[in-house]
Amino acid sequence: MKQTCLLLVAFFACLTAGSQTRYLDEVFSDVTVTSNIQYGTNITVITALNNQPPAAQPLMLDLYEPAGDTESDRPLLLMFHTGNFLPVYVNGGAQGTKTDSAIVEMCTRYAKMGYVVASVDYRVGWNPIASTQDERTLQLIQAAYRGVQDSRTAVRFFRQSAIDGGNPYGIDQSKIGMGGDGTGGYVTMASAGISSYNDIILDDAGVPISKFWYDPGNGTQIPMVIEDIHGNPDATNDAYAPASSGGIQLCMANHVGYDSDFNFQFNLGGALGDLNWLDEGDVPMVSFHCPHDPFAPYETAVLIVPTTNEPVVEVSGAYDVHQEINGYATNNNAVFADADIDDAASANNNGWDGLFPVLNSYVDGAATEPFDSSPWQWYSEAAVQAYDDANGTTILPTQLSLNPTMGEAEAMFWIDQIVDYNTPRMGLALGVLTEGQINSNGV
Repeated sequence: MKQTCLLLVAFFACLTAGSQTRYLDEVFSDVTVTSNIQYGTNITVITALNNQPPAAQPLMLDLYEPAGDTESDRPLLLMFHTGNFLPVYVNGGAQGTKTDSAIVEMCTRYAKMGYVVASVDYRVGWNPIASTQDERTLQLIQAAYRGVQDSRTAVRFFRQSAIDGGNPYGIDQSKIGMGGDGTGGYVTMASAGISSYNDIILDDAGVPISKFWYDPGNGTQIPMVIEDIHGNPDATNDAYAPASSGGIQLCMANHVGYDSDFNFQFNLGGALGDLNWLDEGDVPMVSFHCPHDPFAPYETAVLIVPTTNEPVVEVSGAYDVHQEINGYATNNNAVFADADIDDAASANNNGWDGLFPVLNSYVDGAATEPFDSSPWQWYSEAAVQAYDDANGTTILPTQLSLNPTMGEAEAMFWIDQIVDYNTPRMGLALGVLTEGQINSNGV
């Protein structure tokens, strides 16, 4: 009898395993992580913190792969962390590295589904306490531009490895997605929308977007980003400051001759520099955003620096981004919006499939924790306290006052919802899942 029961248990275990679908379920139990792979080199300005000139910085990523996988033609997901374009702790918070807890968790989950996933570091550096809004805007726009260059450099690194490097990471270079948390959301949304240098500084009619131009002090208007000085959006050319400013190199060409295109983008709490950056035919996008976010606006408003509460530049959050997408003759999200799959956010997103309003700690339609705009994030309180003790800072009590319910339990609740919502949509956009596979799993 005991033997019969054991055989039945084994039989039903096989049935359960057989019902799982790669790229939709966690079909692998373990992942292999390779840390600190260099994907490029470019110029950073973070050296200014030590009164040093811009210098070359190795660009690094951590790679997550399903352990024991025999496939060698797998979709690639690039993940970008938050951090306000400043180093962790210097940014006044406890997040800002490629090993942030939420990033590691999502990289691990998607690797267990069969994806190759990279947690990508990118260049940071700007002055959030600059004395004028124009100066803050100038510096932040340039920081975001460097982030876009790095995200596209990472795409080309993998594409080059697949085309001409023997494909050591076992990817399908025609199936690449990007995901970003907070600041990483800004980077990936911009990378998805910007099609050329002029797309950044000119509106759809070719007129300068005034918030991205400034007066250098001589009564003229020049762009805040200049291709000949800062490099092109792909970082495939060398560029230098004017000779009058020292002629120092500000961009290094990486992986020239390879395509920077990718196929899907999702973001957590990100925003877009300008709606003109979006166009019909851009990649499908999924957005998770708290409507009450006090720093990154849910609609279109001025971005606020979290550490100083200073205004920087007008940006457009998830609500207005998805309103724009759904206003096109052909919805950029049609690949999943027109599919017969459940939209778990439909009660709150105006029927705009791909927009997921994160209503954490809401009571009677209002946020009871109005400063907690990233409930999927968590961190080690002991590590932050140790930093405070060593440096005389008060980062931990400040962060806990903004998010008193911060912790792994709260974060996992939201990451479960984020992954459940994003996974089938990403799978359809990348062409690795069918509507039938999704519906057969009850998603």
